[in-house]
Amino acid sequence: VQLQASGGGLVQVGGSLRLSCAASGLTFNMFRMGWFRQAPGKERELVAGIDRSGSTTAYADSVKGRFTISRDNAKNTAYLQMMSLKSEDTAVYYCAATRKSILNRDSIEYWGQGTQVTVSS
Repeated sequence: VQLQASGGGLVQVGGSLRLSCAASGLTFNMFRMGWFRQAPGKERELVAGIDRSGSTTAYADSVKGRFTISRDNAKNTAYLQMMSLKSEDTAVYYCAATRKSILNRDSIEYWGQGTQVTVSS
């Protein structure tokens, strides 16, 4: 199983980025997908999750209204559209896949390699 995350980079405060997570080696539509992030010295935290069909999503309070998670089951890819970025969004972002709860970090079955997002002021 591989989860290939891409789309990170350096952006100014207020800017936007879109992350992609291309999955292979698994039956994508059987997995809930999510994005987590980890800043230096902090624990990895859930940013957003989406169910198998894409009809139900969940977000951390800190990103509600700014980030949107989506998926394309035909392309085996999940996305995270990030807008109105803040300096505190700076972190390594990891995509995740699980057949259990996407809200629980301990339930994650597969992790991507991470992509750095840096928001500069």
